[in-house]
Amino acid sequence: MSISQKFKEWVAPIDDDEILEVVDDEAPAISEYEAPKSKNVGRVPMDTKMVLFEPRSFDEAEEVAKRLKENRAAVINLHKLQRDYAQRTIDFLTGVVFALDGSIQKIGHNVILCAPRNIGVHGNISLDANEDE
Repeated sequence: MSISQKFKEWVAPIDDDEILEVVDDEAPAISEYEAPKSKNVGRVPMDTKMVLFEPRSFDEAEEVAKRLKENRAAVINLHKLQRDYAQRTIDFLTGVVFALDGSIQKIGHNVILCAPRNIGVHGNISLDANEDE
């Protein structure tokens, strides 16, 4: 028994009579995609990293997708891309984020934030300069 388990039992002891086991033979099978990958679902790991990108071509969007699949958030500065390539990049990353059940948010002029589902993004950034007046 680990120290944390001993501490938990000391703080809130559990009687053997209070433990219930529920067996459901008719439970639907969970696909590999739906099953949690670890016990820490919903918790942000301490080694979470954010990656910054400034792509110069649409081909670099695939590198952003790889980092999102590795559960890393990405800030993408699209200033160096032509308008139509920037829109293609946003469309591609929107699909990637949707497939990963993540989020995408505009955080500046031609700057977006993409985050996988395990990284929560809270708050809004006002992009309208006239809002403060």
